[in-house]
Amino acid sequence: MELHISPKAAREICRTLRGMRANLARTYLEDVIALRRAVPFKRYRRNVGHRHGLVKADAGRYPEKAAKAVLVVLENALANAEYKGLEADKMRIYHAGTLKGRTIRGWMPRAMGRATPKNTETVSVEMVLTEVKS
Repeated sequence: MELHISPKAAREICRTLRGMRANLARTYLEDVIALRRAVPFKRYRRNVGHRHGLVKADAGRYPEKAAKAVLVVLENALANAEYKGLEADKMRIYHAGTLKGRTIRGWMPRAMGRATPKNTETVSVEMVLTEVKS
């Protein structure tokens, strides 16, 4: 599913969620949307301000739009797990990654009959859950 979100924010969110329990990841994303917890930016941290409460990182942001989209993907993965007969409370995020989606071409008109490209990047987010034995 192609999401109209920032590829950089999506990558940092997925890196943070990888290995987390699904119910903790859900509360984490809800806190990011409510601006209570910041997502640590480790790769794309140029000109990113420092945020308090980050562990092993100093730069971070609150990517609300990307967090909402990743939360929808997580909810879908949990619903699929319940449909397959797995317990949602024991699910752990085994893999969370992003792929570059298609580019939606657009143009912005300028003066003198010219135009500047204004393209929209899309991102595909994939999430794999596994059941924890304990």
